[in-house]
Amino acid sequence: MTRYFMAAFLLLSAFAVSAQRKPNIIFIYADDLGVGELGVYGQKKIKTPHLDRLAREGVQFNNFYTSTPVCAPARCMLMTGRHGGHSYIRGNYELGGFADSLEGGQMPLPEGAMTIGKMLQQAGYKTAAIGKWGLGMHYSTGNPNAQGFDYFYGYLDQKQAHNLYPSHLWENGRWDTLQNPPINVHKRLEPATATAADFSYYKGKEYAIDRMTDKAVRFIKDHRQTPFFLYLPYTLPHVSLQAPDAAVKQYIGQFSEQPYYGAQSYASTQYPLSTYAAMITYLDAQVGMIMEQVKQLGLDENTVIMFSSDNGATFNGGVDAAFFNSAAGLRGLKMDLYEGGIREPFIARWPGRIPAGRRSALLSVQYDLMSTFAAIAGIEAPPNDGISLLPEMTGNKTAQQQRKYIYFEYPEKGGQVAIRMGHWKAVKTGLKKNPHQPWELYDLSADPAEKNNVAAENAALIPELDAIVKKEHRPAHIREWEFLDSKVATNLR
Repeated sequence: MTRYFMAAFLLLSAFAVSAQRKPNIIFIYADDLGVGELGVYGQKKIKTPHLDRLAREGVQFNNFYTSTPVCAPARCMLMTGRHGGHSYIRGNYELGGFADSLEGGQMPLPEGAMTIGKMLQQAGYKTAAIGKWGLGMHYSTGNPNAQGFDYFYGYLDQKQAHNLYPSHLWENGRWDTLQNPPINVHKRLEPATATAADFSYYKGKEYAIDRMTDKAVRFIKDHRQTPFFLYLPYTLPHVSLQAPDAAVKQYIGQFSEQPYYGAQSYASTQYPLSTYAAMITYLDAQVGMIMEQVKQLGLDENTVIMFSSDNGATFNGGVDAAFFNSAAGLRGLKMDLYEGGIREPFIARWPGRIPAGRRSALLSVQYDLMSTFAAIAGIEAPPNDGISLLPEMTGNKTAQQQRKYIYFEYPEKGGQVAIRMGHWKAVKTGLKKNPHQPWELYDLSADPAEKNNVAAENAALIPELDAIVKKEHRPAHIREWEFLDSKVATNLR
């Protein structure tokens, strides 16, 4: 009888521990995916069944933004919960070159930075980053293993990620050789003489995405007994236009297309439209594999799976954003603070906690995710610029903190600032050339494509916009990222 009661006690204790275990968090981050490139966001030509399912079974945010419209700073702001006026990294500050021998990465995160990874490590999570890092090499202060991740696999240098058939990836600071020949993806072909064999130059044997998913599945299996955070910054659909032949063949013949010979940099391809569509569908398939693995391990109801992208669709490398309506009719692309450059998909699924089929119009942004992840983990977030989106995700609207505005600051492409405030969207561009550039103002409720500048008719708003910039801008730590009126910087010193 004693043995019976002891066994029953141990069984009940196991159930209690399981019930109290912190939720797993999986954040899947696309690269240069436009807001209109998923079926659930209106895409008609590219198939994304798994992401569409993720949205049907969870919540879809329709007023969600990246923190800034280009790779490295978007990743820094995501990791640290800071907006463009406070972030340590504000632009793509490149180090080294494209060749393996010149690999140098980007400006590294500084020592002592508080990242989402560190926050969740301190809360008892096992953490992994698998994909494109872009925040420093393994020998720098930006080493992902020193910035909150127990495990890293993928590209450290985002220039290397221009090639999806690379010679190597990195695993916890160690070079991992892939069975691919050396490829210079920025080598152009001559249209008059290019043959099918010439296009084959840009193909390899091992697709980097497959390696990443294999490592992600292994991490989930290895840590199924403990809370884990898996950050999956895939490199799709960022150019170069490269995808396995079998994936591209699914689309060949559906579009009228001409070969791309590298005129706008990146790899040449015979079927640019089919290849781009295939890359997005391939990304979607990886999401399906991750979802299936979580389900097979019985982790579904204790795992939050989220999806977004770092910035809008690109303008180069053979991509035809207009053909696919990649920006869903919005103005701008990657590197723009207009809506098409920063409005992004955001989907979250958590069976039993997030009601299926929810749609949210809440103004929200990626620097909110540090606070959101903290709320999911049941911990206090470190100081950051965001708010938790968990109440909105779970349908508890009365508990959802509201914000008056979202602030954007981007020093590249001439220097830009933007503010989303209710239905208003204010933008300034070309500030490096003219620090006194006037505001453009758009009423997104009537003009989502930002075609009609109504600043003159709403001059009373201008002082408030100027005050927000003065409040939110802190001087950057390098001169290249300072572009605002010197009076603003002086007021803040």
